[in-house]
Amino acid sequence: MRVLLTGASGFVGRHLHRALLDRGDLVLGIDLNATLLARSGDALDFFRTDDRRWDLAIHAAAVVGGRASIDGSPLGVATNLALDSWYFRWLVRTKTPRAVYFSSSAAYPIAHQQPGPIHRLVETDIDLDRPGRPDATYGLAKLVGEQLVPVVEAHGTRMHVLRPFSGYGSDQADCYPFPAFIRRAKERQDPFEIWGDGSSTRDWIHVSDLVAATLAAVDQDFTGPVNLGWGRPVSFDELAGLVTTTAGYRPEHKHLPTAPQGVHHRVCDPKRMLDFYSPRVSLEEGIQRALGT
Repeated sequence: MRVLLTGASGFVGRHLHRALLDRGDLVLGIDLNATLLARSGDALDFFRTDDRRWDLAIHAAAVVGGRASIDGSPLGVATNLALDSWYFRWLVRTKTPRAVYFSSSAAYPIAHQQPGPIHRLVETDIDLDRPGRPDATYGLAKLVGEQLVPVVEAHGTRMHVLRPFSGYGSDQADCYPFPAFIRRAKERQDPFEIWGDGSSTRDWIHVSDLVAATLAAVDQDFTGPVNLGWGRPVSFDELAGLVTTTAGYRPEHKHLPTAPQGVHHRVCDPKRMLDFYSPRVSLEEGIQRALGT
């Protein structure tokens, strides 16, 4: 297929780029940061001016930057509203037949992600007619994007809507928790810093599974919306314990209660994903890969 991929130099984008090339697709990768694979370009400008028609479009360009950016730079993160809306306008204008829209677990109502018993988020927890409050401007932008998806579909584009949970991998920027923990473990930091009180949970999915699930959804024509995750709640204390034990030491935990934390629990029900893809890389294996053990 002829595939347009935005955000091709980003964490998920570069893994997608390689996977698409490995299967023989012809890919135009666009990113603000040029690489050997991706050409330099602003996705927003591309969507405004390009009129070519592709077999498949995957829009992975977004302003995220980890929890500190989500909480500390709401206007910057809100740029995603423009990116996504121009993506949808471009799909309609070029009559692109198939497209991937990466929504996010942040689009889910924060009311379902509070302390107490864990609520495993199911796709129907987002009611597009009466949505609850999402997580910050990042979640709001993704929620608005999902509300625009039916408009694009009405113009003939087959949309694959995916809601990734906590994606991670060895080459992720350490403004995210997993690589930050890996770096601290490699440095054998003691005490070991953990943002918050350590009890909040996340649902970790390795980037290789995130990419493989995305391509499986396209290949099997699964339109979603669909959660991408394991459905396994892992607290930050537990993650720190897994990482440091694998690294071969047991430091004291130093909790930072005033650091940005986000919602308390964010765990998915993965049943819908399991209809077309089963993740392969456990968190333990992902930690071993990142530590090189």
